Amino acid sequence: MKVKVKDYITVIGGGLAGCEAAYQIAKRGVKVKLYEMKPVKFSPAHSSENLAEIVCSNSFKSNLLTNACGLLKEELRRLDSLLIKIADETSVPAGQALAVDRDWFSKKVTEEIEKNPLIEIIHEEVTDISKISEEGIVIIATGPLTSESLAKQIQEITGEDKLYFYDAAAPIISKDSINFDIAFYGDRYSQEKKKDETEEEWRKRQGLEQKDYINLPMNKEEYEKFCNELVNAEVVTLHEFEKREIFEGCMPLEVMAKRGVNTLRFGPLKPVGFDDPRTAKRPYAVVQLRQDDKQAQLYNIVGFQTNLKFGEQKRVFSLIPGLENAEFVKYGVMHRNTYINSSVLLDETYCLRKNNNVFFAGQITGVEGYVESISSGMVAALNAVYQFKRINKVEFEGSKTKNKNVIFSEFTIIGALAKYISTPNSKFQPMNANFGILPELEGERIKDKKRRYEILARRSLDKLKC
Repeated sequence: MKVKVKDYITVIGGGLAGCEAAYQIAKRGVKVKLYEMKPVKFSPAHSSENLAEIVCSNSFKSNLLTNACGLLKEELRRLDSLLIKIADETSVPAGQALAVDRDWFSKKVTEEIEKNPLIEIIHEEVTDISKISEEGIVIIATGPLTSESLAKQIQEITGEDKLYFYDAAAPIISKDSINFDIAFYGDRYSQEKKKDETEEEWRKRQGLEQKDYINLPMNKEEYEKFCNELVNAEVVTLHEFEKREIFEGCMPLEVMAKRGVNTLRFGPLKPVGFDDPRTAKRPYAVVQLRQDDKQAQLYNIVGFQTNLKFGEQKRVFSLIPGLENAEFVKYGVMHRNTYINSSVLLDETYCLRKNNNVFFAGQITGVEGYVESISSGMVAALNAVYQFKRINKVEFEGSKTKNKNVIFSEFTIIGALAKYISTPNSKFQPMNANFGILPELEGERIKDKKRRYEILARRSLDKLKC
């Protein structure tokens, strides 16, 4: 396809993937026009005017290399990811996880993008992709909340109908409204009474543990009353076009609870690793709260993504011991997510197979999660720059990507995700980073999971080249 190439690359969407893509392009000396429809128009779940606004959770998941998302973050750090760098700088205590102060994170990303002389931010909604792609290279990173008008355009250029699935965001409460006669601080397992430890020693140790999570223990009666009210509470009525295809990785709490009375006890409310300081015994269930801001004044309810009406959230969640007087700073919301059938449409560079001037990045490609979205933004950007310079016959000065597409090894999480979304799959659905998408280790299978993950992580970092 012959095109009249402009002297810049267009990025549509100022979320995590779009901002990472814009930064990586500009870093390589190419101008960027970054389109972001806020504050002219907001999606149902967004409220901040800043770029890279985080909606669902403030957690970027584990930092451990024995966790696939932790390994992915390390890969991105070594590749100079702007957003992972800022996430590290704006982190809040979260045990072994990387969690951020949402407002500080988004503000800092916005500042970095705005001050870059090669990036022009245009605050308007894009409704005609075809014209942009005919005249230049474009990365579509509009995310899981793509506007209806743009979604229709994407359907036209891809020729695919499947563009929707649904997930939900958890509520946030004020720390000052939590009842600490019941609630207690501590990470999983650090609160459990050790063998041969006296009760006095155990109670003394509770004050020495890190205060990353607040825990709310429940007995059987309290748990069953909560579950009963939860499954019978009123939910937001969806429009006819919003018939949901719920992605298992972000399922509304009330939907999960309807699968059985013990489902939550084996999921987000599992009591394993905790003892209730009031009884020195393991509780029947535990609700965890994770710090959401730098000042430790706001906490989100872990795993409580929900589609309950706001009044019902207040009523039902206040039944949790310790939250009887909870002040809800932000209620949970259900929103439409959008993704394309990437397994048929995209290659491993996140490029549209039938038009090498169109790239996609972020959750719209079927990578699920913040860090995964950042990863896709980086890969799409590197390859968009290659395509731009190839067409314009510009050499890559000092770059290892000279004269070739940037395809990461499938032994890395970055490469494995790219391969997953680009491999034909009749049951394609969004995927988080996980060790299951990496090729198996050669030789005899290592039974110790931690040891196996350590070896996989070392192999991934050894194979990381760009």
